[in-house]
Amino acid sequence: MWTTIVSGITLAASLMTGPVSHPATETTAAAPNLTGIGSLIDQTVTAQLAKDKIPGAAVVVVSGGKTLYAQGYGVADTATDTPVDPVRTEFFTGSVAKVFTATAVAQLIQEGKIDPHADVNTYLKGFQVTDAFPGRPVTVENLLTHTGGFDDDPVGVAVSDPKDVPPLGRYLADNEPSRVRPPGTLAAYDNYGAALAGYLVECVSGEPFAQYMQDHLFGPLQMDASTFLQPHPPAIEANLAKGYRPEGNGWTAENGQYGGWSPTGAGTVATATDVGKFMMAQLAKDPRLGAGVADLVQQQHFTMDPRLPGMAYYFEERPRDGQRILFKDGDVPGFHSDMALLPDRGLGVYVVYNGDGTDGIAGWDGKALINQIVDKYFPSAAAAPTAVKDPKLDSYTGSYRSDRISRGALTRVAGLVSSVSVSANSDGTLTTNGLSQNPKIGDQRWIPLGDGEFAEQGGQDRLVFDGRGHLATTIDPTVAYYRLAWYDSPSLHLPMLYGGAGILAAGLPAFPILALVRRLRGRPAHPRWARNARVLAWVCGALATGFVIELLMMTGDSNAFTEKVMLGSPSLTLLVAMNTLLAVGTIGLLAGSAAAWRLGWWRPVGRIAYSLTAAGAVSFLFVAFTYNLVWP
Repeated sequence: MWTTIVSGITLAASLMTGPVSHPATETTAAAPNLTGIGSLIDQTVTAQLAKDKIPGAAVVVVSGGKTLYAQGYGVADTATDTPVDPVRTEFFTGSVAKVFTATAVAQLIQEGKIDPHADVNTYLKGFQVTDAFPGRPVTVENLLTHTGGFDDDPVGVAVSDPKDVPPLGRYLADNEPSRVRPPGTLAAYDNYGAALAGYLVECVSGEPFAQYMQDHLFGPLQMDASTFLQPHPPAIEANLAKGYRPEGNGWTAENGQYGGWSPTGAGTVATATDVGKFMMAQLAKDPRLGAGVADLVQQQHFTMDPRLPGMAYYFEERPRDGQRILFKDGDVPGFHSDMALLPDRGLGVYVVYNGDGTDGIAGWDGKALINQIVDKYFPSAAAAPTAVKDPKLDSYTGSYRSDRISRGALTRVAGLVSSVSVSANSDGTLTTNGLSQNPKIGDQRWIPLGDGEFAEQGGQDRLVFDGRGHLATTIDPTVAYYRLAWYDSPSLHLPMLYGGAGILAAGLPAFPILALVRRLRGRPAHPRWARNARVLAWVCGALATGFVIELLMMTGDSNAFTEKVMLGSPSLTLLVAMNTLLAVGTIGLLAGSAAAWRLGWWRPVGRIAYSLTAAGAVSFLFVAFTYNLVWP
């Protein structure tokens, strides 16, 4: 059982070392009045843990160059009821570690050792990135802004035991994904590119990546409880929180936080207060980071449309209430973290949970807390946008798919259930479904501002259609959406998949019953090939039914399914194997259907039923092939 720690830890009162401060290269922004922020965080996080079944959390707020607030909630280990301590409890950071990696690359850029606009192959040792788009190489800056154009394939990228983590360079060389778009054209969240950026640090500096981070970032900032090493040093491992997902009335510990792509955050751990030290250094442009490094990391380097915010170096620009916010989140099985910097206010907030929460809600909870803080202390009085009639309104409607959805990996199946729909309304507005990161929000209404730009009605987000079939928003600058042709739409594919599976499943009882009825009536047996054809139809029905049942069981718990994907569970291989056998069987079904009509097997009703079974298998497999659910 979780318990909330109501110690109200603040560094100014509880740390023997006193407030953490640091020299700055320029005057720190005046600290905002944050009276009552502790009560706001206490009430919100305590309610989140109880409602969403999350064991523990830690929150740190830095302001004016000092740690204003640091508190732990709940437990780090449900078996021992060890309370969360923001100073000592180690949490996996997930992708928040990417901004640490970006800072390291920026150091080498400022030292003149890396040209951000150079081909990454200039610096790589041991292998080269495939030249998929001649004359358009992947640059260092592409890696740092998620614009390298690599496909996304998270299957099997994690391991349960840190002793099994492969060397960074070898893993990158052995697992290079395909390049699916020219670099620099669109942002699509890219873990391989982030790992490659970290490997450049290793290649250029001559130090192992984890050692470089210790010597040039964690050490200088006195982040003594942070590490990229896998396995972790014993002193850090001793304070490591466990990550959980809800199960029944309790929790199940999760695996899959380690992996070969360490610069992305695989295996990376830190205490909440250590992350607070990093936020203070970035906000104050601390010279310990290196001259000009913070400025380089925080400035915008890419946007999918000039009317929208975009990407700094792994920091995402997510404005709210008129404030420029640099944001980064991180998610690995059992751990979810969110970091927000308000550079103009000298304010940083970091929140981390050691539980997925019900239906993965912990991935949103941190964002919700940050939004509450910004809304309370920096309320916006912006005027409502004025609608401008857009004559192209109908041209924007349809289904869109995230550009992050894999083209060639098994996880392409996510595109079957996660598309974005856009519809036009009679009043000149648009309605979208599937864009919001808040799971409680489905439909969003958008007011036209002209030239393909829209403002959220009753909200703060913006949406832009670029005229090339792409949609981009302020909700997440690391994701673009491309419009789907009618024949690529999930609204067509889902009925084909379930309809085909339903037809095949109907044959499971039907074919044995027909054979039994024929025998009871004393009719002569069909030819051997006809009997074999019916057996084949039954087997194909069993395979399709087994696939659907296994898929529903695996995806019934989204948290457990994420862990299976990252660890590369044998269950995923089984799914693909069943469909591959079904594909072979379908060839026999088509041949049997042709033979039944040509040779007069069965009565016409039986032939029609068998042909429908073959058609159902073709329909089912068309979708399976489209979403990489069959071995090529």
